[in-house]
Amino acid sequence: MSDRDRKPRFQRGGGKGADKGRPFGRRPGGRDRESSPDGPVILYGWHTVAAALANPQRRIRKLLLTENAARRLADDKIELRVTPEIVRPGLIDARLGPDAVHQGLLAEAEPLDSPDIADLPQQGIVLVLDQITDPHNVGAILRSAAAFAVKAVVTTARHSPEATGVLAKSASGALELVPMVTVPNLARALNELNDQGFMTVGLDSEGSADLGAMTLVQPLALVLGAEGKGLRQLTRETCSAVARLDMPGEIKSLNVSNAAVLALYIGSVRLGLMGR
Repeated sequence: MSDRDRKPRFQRGGGKGADKGRPFGRRPGGRDRESSPDGPVILYGWHTVAAALANPQRRIRKLLLTENAARRLADDKIELRVTPEIVRPGLIDARLGPDAVHQGLLAEAEPLDSPDIADLPQQGIVLVLDQITDPHNVGAILRSAAAFAVKAVVTTARHSPEATGVLAKSASGALELVPMVTVPNLARALNELNDQGFMTVGLDSEGSADLGAMTLVQPLALVLGAEGKGLRQLTRETCSAVARLDMPGEIKSLNVSNAAVLALYIGSVRLGLMGR
């Protein structure tokens, strides 16, 4: 199935005691997951903007399109929801910079709400990111998370990139598909997951167990460390297990986004989630 054929999923099952099919919403005092309340989220590129337009929970403030992009959206019967500004490509280049591959689409949008960690479903896989700062890596992880039907991605309010711009483009529409839970303290969040019955497994090349040989149970939280530094000590200590990804070659560590997709594949196979 191509990226253009994917349909966004906007609701997830709730946590304990939640109504089935209830969408994640922000609790009183909750935090926008993507940006400061004063600034819009910047979305550009075909998959990113098309997915945002298809998401009824995403409020679009402003939409800039080239004539070709507007024609393509019309051909694909994608509802614009706001009156667009038809502009020349150079105007979008000036807004984003010469290196941004925008394909003639730029949207300013409201951030999506950050669900509460207590509302996470009690099945499937959740990803937890321990201060991963590269927006390209986080975007690639989100795209893999969408491919493996991950229930949510948990990240910290600080030392993590905002879900806008480069991250959104790298995610290729996955921001509209995978809920992001923003927490102030990762160790506290992991303790909450442990209390909710999650099996929390930190990934580290020096882990004592091989993830592919472990007995994994749902709900499962896979915890990924920052580029270069890996998992912080307190994060390691809070996980219920620390595992490695066994590989036959001389290099035993992977880029974090590659490690994420491999861990998701192993976890999905071990939990019997593939093919559902």
